[in-house]
Amino acid sequence: MFKEKLKLIPHLPGSYQMKNKDGVIIYVGKAKDLKKRVNSYFNRPHTGKTAKMVSEIADFEYIVASSELEAFLLEFNLIKHYDPKYNILLKDDKSYPYIEYISKPYPKLKVSRYLNVRKRDKKMLFGPYPNAYAARRIVSLINRLYPLKKCDTMPKKVCLYYHIGECLGYCEHNVDALKLKEMEEEILGFLRGNADILRNKIKEKMEVYSKNLNFEMALELKKELNYINIILDKQKMEIHDFVNRDVVGFYFDKGFLSIQILFLRNGRMVGGHTDIFPVVSDYQDELDYYIMNFYSRHEIPKEILVSSDVNREILSEIIKTPIVVPLKGKKKKILEMANTNAKINLENELEIIIKDEEKTEVANEELKEILGLEKLDRIDLFDNSNLFGSFTVSCMVVFKNGRPAKNEYRKYKISLDKNDDYHTMEEVIYRRYYRALVDKTEMPDLIIVDGGINQINACLNILNELNLNIRVCGLKKNDKHRTNDLIDSLGYRTISLDKTKAVFHYLTRMQDEVHRYTISYHRTIRSKGAIASVLDNIEGIGAKRKKELIKKFGSVKNMRNAKIEELKEIVPENVAVNLKEYLSELATSSKDDKERE
Repeated sequence: MFKEKLKLIPHLPGSYQMKNKDGVIIYVGKAKDLKKRVNSYFNRPHTGKTAKMVSEIADFEYIVASSELEAFLLEFNLIKHYDPKYNILLKDDKSYPYIEYISKPYPKLKVSRYLNVRKRDKKMLFGPYPNAYAARRIVSLINRLYPLKKCDTMPKKVCLYYHIGECLGYCEHNVDALKLKEMEEEILGFLRGNADILRNKIKEKMEVYSKNLNFEMALELKKELNYINIILDKQKMEIHDFVNRDVVGFYFDKGFLSIQILFLRNGRMVGGHTDIFPVVSDYQDELDYYIMNFYSRHEIPKEILVSSDVNREILSEIIKTPIVVPLKGKKKKILEMANTNAKINLENELEIIIKDEEKTEVANEELKEILGLEKLDRIDLFDNSNLFGSFTVSCMVVFKNGRPAKNEYRKYKISLDKNDDYHTMEEVIYRRYYRALVDKTEMPDLIIVDGGINQINACLNILNELNLNIRVCGLKKNDKHRTNDLIDSLGYRTISLDKTKAVFHYLTRMQDEVHRYTISYHRTIRSKGAIASVLDNIEGIGAKRKKELIKKFGSVKNMRNAKIEELKEIVPENVAVNLKEYLSELATSSKDDKERE
């Protein structure tokens, strides 16, 4: 196929790019010897994901590098730029929570995501905590035990926290610097691994509550003490040098690579990260790339333990931290444990993963054939949500090669003042694809809207204005609010979906995902509105009436449960009726949202 071109490749390090018949880069790799690596794709049989990738190769290019390190960095940058369909990009990866201690101007403790933390003086991070609940619970407990600053802003007067002894009143009072220093030392001592500090503090508080006959609060703290003991019991594996390190274990079998990363902080194991994915190239290259990619998005520890399969010299230089192959002792045992966990994870999940891969590929191919598309690598899905035209939002989710690409998801606040699905769809489609044209980002092969012909036409109208030729489909529900038909913009044909076929479950899964994402965003917007914003949506309720309603009823729930006669004491009858209907609909909408999720 490429005999003459293959002969010209030099025996040098570099990066190679595989292209499909449309000239789109579908895979980027690197090699010590470009000639050997690129030829290996065409001079031997392959299976699994590699075979599928090779079947799509119509051409290739390569860039010679001066060293293996340069080839590695070149590969990394090209993958980030082109987002090839067969490269691993940690698409569904998440940023783990950390406990963040801020000492100045006032001591404060909170949970933060590592990627969202801006490095400044007087700020310290502890973690990661793969269990976000554990991080939040520990922060909540420390805030109860120590009078840290609780407010996000600086109020003019002391608040409830001051009066119950959980804040030192930083807004009004000059605080003893020595007392602050002692409190900080205790908190940091616990976060750095001295669990007895917090245990003793809890016991001390329990005794105070018991002496004051406040047995309910004493019992609450007893539960917290039990929880802390359980958490620490899970961290029994220790290395007593208190170095923050990660341990990277792996296992490769049947074309899949399983990775287990253990986090050791202050000598204790605080959790881990697991991942399993199909390998297209040499598994060692994929492992090296995965490690580099992982630490481009996560905290870099003081030391990383790996096996001898990892190219530690190059990775050490790129990641800027020592990468060590332990030969004996506790470090070697922990690495063996990580490798064992990676193997167990793969053996337990492999059959499910392979079946899921096959189902997804079959479903994607079915949809491609139904619509007569040449390729179907990317699908953009849109959903709108509103309540009487208020808090109107729209969201887009993206599926690439049958998988959610969560880093591509987008949220949109809609500027329309009333319930208008047609113009809502026009607005969001224009904003999405005008920006894509300006930024020259990837376009989808298919757009799916949650609705019928009306929303399809709104979408097509904007695409035509932007001179974009993208296929559009709508998912239509039946009377029971279940996906029933697929409406194709080409000829407006209605395609009945067989509920026994993979494509039906594929489309339903995508529709559920976009709906989940949208109502989650909608609920966030609604919750920010609070009671005052809810009342702002009712015609006839101004500032004075709003104040009187809040004073009399205190909450939305009480207003909703009130009788019309009670509401009429403050507002006219027609306004009272509208308010009652609005609040009832708001409650029903929230209940439906929760049931759908």
